[in-house]
Amino acid sequence: MDRNTIIAFVLIGAILVVWLFINTPEKSEQTRKEQDTTTAVERKAEELPKTIVEENVTAPDSEQKEENTEGMFSTAVIDEGRIITIETDLAIYELSTKGGNFHKVFLKNFNNWFSADVNGNEDFYKTSVQLVNSSISNAYNISFISNEGKAINTGLLNFEAEAQSKYYLTDEDTLLISFRMELGPNKAIEKKYLFRAGTYLIKSNIDFIGFNGLITDNTYDVSWESGIRFVERNSVNEAGFSSADIYYGDEKVVIDAPGDGEKISQDFNGRVDWLAVRNKYFAAIMIPSDPALIEGAYIEGQTFPTKDLGLKEVYNVRLVVPFKGSDFERRSIDLYIGPVDYDLLKEINLNLTALVDFGSFFGLKFIVRPIAEYLLLPLLKFLHMFIPNYGFVIIVFSLIIKIVVYPLTRKSFQSMKKMQLLQPKITELKEKFKDDPQKMNKETMKLYQTYGVNPAGGCLPILLQMPIFIALWGLFQAATELRQQPFIFWINDLSSPDVIYDLGFKLPLAGIQEISGLAILMGVTTFIQQKMTIKDPKQQALVYMMPIMLTILFMTFPSGLNLYYFMFNVFSIAQQYYINHKQTDVELVPVDPSKRKKGFMQRLMDAAEHQSKQKGKK
Repeated sequence: MDRNTIIAFVLIGAILVVWLFINTPEKSEQTRKEQDTTTAVERKAEELPKTIVEENVTAPDSEQKEENTEGMFSTAVIDEGRIITIETDLAIYELSTKGGNFHKVFLKNFNNWFSADVNGNEDFYKTSVQLVNSSISNAYNISFISNEGKAINTGLLNFEAEAQSKYYLTDEDTLLISFRMELGPNKAIEKKYLFRAGTYLIKSNIDFIGFNGLITDNTYDVSWESGIRFVERNSVNEAGFSSADIYYGDEKVVIDAPGDGEKISQDFNGRVDWLAVRNKYFAAIMIPSDPALIEGAYIEGQTFPTKDLGLKEVYNVRLVVPFKGSDFERRSIDLYIGPVDYDLLKEINLNLTALVDFGSFFGLKFIVRPIAEYLLLPLLKFLHMFIPNYGFVIIVFSLIIKIVVYPLTRKSFQSMKKMQLLQPKITELKEKFKDDPQKMNKETMKLYQTYGVNPAGGCLPILLQMPIFIALWGLFQAATELRQQPFIFWINDLSSPDVIYDLGFKLPLAGIQEISGLAILMGVTTFIQQKMTIKDPKQQALVYMMPIMLTILFMTFPSGLNLYYFMFNVFSIAQQYYINHKQTDVELVPVDPSKRKKGFMQRLMDAAEHQSKQKGKK
């Protein structure tokens, strides 16, 4: 979760709590600060060449290759290689004999930002998301120090492959592609890939034949350099969700490059279950078949500004693999290059679902994640089975959530209503004991006890709802299901802001340039709610202040999230109208002393009074 999102959670929580407190005596409401606005990077499709445009970004610590730096391997160095294309129902993989690795990777079921509205069997090379391009990344190479002291990277070496130029896999088809780099008689490196239709998972073997004595330090690295491409229109927002993730020590560790351009790096020693580089919705993952045979990993990342495309985060990751010096050694590593989709990752297992980030609340991920993972996401997908449009799914979804939390909100409204009815009596106590604050507090607590009123009763139900709201926040931010999903009217992508007007400049202080229609609707409904709730003339400024602040804050949020909060507000208005005009069960009557329960506040007051009496006796 990025810094701005954490700030937003804290501010939203503060506003919800304080908003409830304003209906109690002598409480004031806090306002939230504006979230730093991420500006969508304007890139027009007509300016793009027929092939995918590549970002002009250099990987961290990239070095120009000097001549004859490979020693005995210099004869295998090649400038260009032959391309072998494997197309499945889900992806197009281009492999090169230079390095025996991935040249390009396209995902057929996911469109680029500039081709989001393209349907049907179009040219996938022009419309589909491209995660890998060898011009900016070196995907799945082997590197080691030779016995001559030379740093060797197989991405520069020539591999032979007895394969056709193109293959197409359907149904349950499988295909084994083998690349071999001959160093001499009975000395070779082989990289084998097993492709299968219907999955993004690729089986892979790395074989060393006759390399005993040729690799020093008894280790080699399997690396993925420069991560994967950014593929969203708003690259600043995408950078906020990009990272290198590793499952290490039975938990996921996230390495996120700072935005100031400073390099971050970290070593990991020991068992590694998987190692991934990701952007907002997609990932490339290396999964060792036997994690116990991995010695560790290394991750480094850095943020770069680009000329036209905003920020770019670049990550280099390496698995450190032991080399025993045998005549034949094999390591099996599975590769996943595809969407960060919960169900797809769950099928593979190996704790890969940890890659799906549902957010956290002050570090309480163990509370928020189960709600999103086992309740909200299954409900969202279940509704989509019957409702094809995700916009209408979100509307029904918000209604269901409103019904689920209704007992809590009803109790909150009732508690606030009692506090309002109790206000005149509290005012009398303030006048009567204005010169004795201790006595006034004591009598106020007795008043609460007499009428069975909990001064924090309006707050607690909302606090109990906070984990649900935060889980929803994370779900709508990260769900691949909402990517490029249209709703109605101007809302054509539920995963990005619904822009109805571009000002052409940023508003001072707020930093807003693009106006969101749903954010405005959400602000209007918040104003109506405030108008129905706040009756004190001294607090009327809050009726206008809070909706304005929320509207500014929500301007850059995904339209799916704004749609949810807008509909939730609509249902809350209907609920509040019903409670205010139809309910008559809220009365301020003394509670039978035999049925009174001492609350936390009353126990504190009793303890303070007892302590005061003890001091008096002394």
